[in-house]
Amino acid sequence: MVNGLTLDHIFDFQEQAVLKLIDFTTNSNSRQTIVMKAPTGAGKTIILIDFVVTYMDSVNKNTAFVWLCPGKGDLEEQSRKKMERIAPQRDTQNLFDALQNGFTPESTTFINWELVTKRGNTAIRDSERKNLFDRIAEAHRNHIDFVVIIDEEHSNNTSKAREIIDAFAAKNIIRVSATAIQNKKYEFFEIDEQDVIDAGLITKAIYVNEGIEANTDIGNDYDILLDLADAKRKEIAARYKALGKNIRPLVLIQFPSGQPETIKAVEDKLRDMGYTYENGLASKWMSEDKKDLPDDLTENNATPVFLLMKQAISTGWDCPRAKILVKLREGMSEQFTIQTIGRIRRMPEAHHYDDDILDFCYVYTFDEEYKAGLLSSLDKAYETRRLFLKEKCKTFTLPKQIRDLEYHGLGEREVWYKIYDLFMQKYHLSTNPDSAKKFSENADILKGSGYRIGSTLYGRALQGTFVRTDALRDSNAYIQTRQKLDTHKDGIKLLHCTDEIKQTIGMPTAKVKTILERLFRKGRASNKKVLSLETAEFYAFVINNVHLLKEEFREAASKQGERNIQMHMPEPKVSDFHIPDQDFFKYDPGVKEEVEYLSNAYKEYTSGFATSLIRSMPEQLFEQYCEGRDDIDWVYKNGDSGQQYFSIVYLDSLWHQWLFYADYIIKKKDGTIWVIETKGGEAKGKDKNIDRQIQNKFEAFKHYASAHKLNWGFVRDKDNHLYIKALVKNRVDGFHTTTSMVNSRRDNV
Repeated sequence: MVNGLTLDHIFDFQEQAVLKLIDFTTNSNSRQTIVMKAPTGAGKTIILIDFVVTYMDSVNKNTAFVWLCPGKGDLEEQSRKKMERIAPQRDTQNLFDALQNGFTPESTTFINWELVTKRGNTAIRDSERKNLFDRIAEAHRNHIDFVVIIDEEHSNNTSKAREIIDAFAAKNIIRVSATAIQNKKYEFFEIDEQDVIDAGLITKAIYVNEGIEANTDIGNDYDILLDLADAKRKEIAARYKALGKNIRPLVLIQFPSGQPETIKAVEDKLRDMGYTYENGLASKWMSEDKKDLPDDLTENNATPVFLLMKQAISTGWDCPRAKILVKLREGMSEQFTIQTIGRIRRMPEAHHYDDDILDFCYVYTFDEEYKAGLLSSLDKAYETRRLFLKEKCKTFTLPKQIRDLEYHGLGEREVWYKIYDLFMQKYHLSTNPDSAKKFSENADILKGSGYRIGSTLYGRALQGTFVRTDALRDSNAYIQTRQKLDTHKDGIKLLHCTDEIKQTIGMPTAKVKTILERLFRKGRASNKKVLSLETAEFYAFVINNVHLLKEEFREAASKQGERNIQMHMPEPKVSDFHIPDQDFFKYDPGVKEEVEYLSNAYKEYTSGFATSLIRSMPEQLFEQYCEGRDDIDWVYKNGDSGQQYFSIVYLDSLWHQWLFYADYIIKKKDGTIWVIETKGGEAKGKDKNIDRQIQNKFEAFKHYASAHKLNWGFVRDKDNHLYIKALVKNRVDGFHTTTSMVNSRRDNV
């Protein structure tokens, strides 16, 4: 099977993967692109090398392979050296060799993505020597076939990358990723992570936060996590030594953004522990700073035992002695990228030792959120297509409203009062004339409603043993952590939280902070105050309760106290709206029995642009309904945001301006114009509408339609049938309501 490869052993799952690749690339009915989902540590490089050699020997020698790798971690050189070692009889080259000599049959060219996609790179610039596109064209003239391998393919998905891939006009494109998802437009297969574990190539499991107890008091992340990591490192090193193994386990310390003050604090901590750059026990690998990084860093017996890193080596880097990962926090709401864990899952000698200490890997972090690595849009279940407007729609115009940036709505004091009133009514807060008793009673009431009050910051940390890497993302095995608030250090957290709250009401951050202080912080006038917290307690209150506070502010902004609130808005600014001559639409490549929607304003718009993958249920039903009528000239699906789309200004209950983008504009053959908004209806008697601003939008919509003499309506679905709540022009009073927003009668569209 291996055709002369000098491999010590190839596992069954690897051999099966090679056979699948051969089957797909030799079957004339297969799609051009093949996606292989391979867990980190599965030996994808071995699989791909074996596939290349087998293909050349058994399928087509007149083929040039192009192996594209991400720019981080010198992965293309690692892969090339591995092929030279395993299959020395095969011709390998890098990009510059290809520019000099061209692409020849039975060659494999390893290319770093950044060399061909980075702006201004000489590899694709016209010059005295032939550039990349010339060499590709030359190979095509010589009737050489290309097969393109895209390694860690999620790492590079740009228009420039797409242009280069297209230029090869490859017979097949093989995409390899640990995070790919199935897409119907590609061939797809997956290597089971359990097969890789059973082969001994990766650890049996991942232990997260071993030794951290619930309600642990945290000072700085690194004080606890580095001590735990070092103790585990020493334990692992002792086990290796007892087995006679010359393996020095490595601890990776990952910084999300590499803030200088955090790095320095960690360096100081490591120095106190005896690990420095000077004695060779610590190294740093960051894009802008590589310090004391030995050439043999990835060897099992290399000297460094701590490596400081950012995201630069989160993919593609192979160092099997890395056993422990410490992920630090540097801000708010950071998410742990699960793919990084792949750096510590490899076994240093490609087999298990029947000792859980050595057969596990270890993660220490106080991060709360775990996610899969960023996926290329090519991995999404939909694709994006550009469509062009029909000629008959190009002359259509309609006034659209624009926010007046000089209009700021209610002032700071009025917003403060409204939010105070909401708290009083919602939680039935104390009206005790004794301020001290009032604040004490309010604190008890809010605590009973889920608010945290005190100077301690509360968090949570995942803990447990996980066999499959993806299981971390779905686990709820969290323990609670606590941290004493530091007003100097945690000021940035308060700023982040205030900014999050700001997004719900559209006021400047400084004003939102002032409102929060007037409501909850000691030292301001006690009038309209809910709590009277000391500075540290105030910081902790906002940080701990930011999600609840966002909901309170959002509720205040949508509270329906004034039915004609839109009448308070000054006349909005207006400009002409024209349907864009071209636009991009999400498209479902897996649509069955695709049909063209002739009623749509854009050419070649089909049912593939209106499936459940792309559109909500009422949108799908409405587009089908319009397509089935013979009195409609065209239907335009409006965008959700952006200056090029049709918009109406409305006020929230705090009198702040927002833009409302109605879903559809319809022109009937008699010249009548309708503007339609679709909303979630009912299913099994339950209301599916989640838009809190629907009443404010309704009033603004009505005012706009009246001013411009348009027909308009809200369309909702109920158990797969459409119902409209609409106002239509009437000769007597201008508009006639077919179904009101409040009564229960519905007229079937």
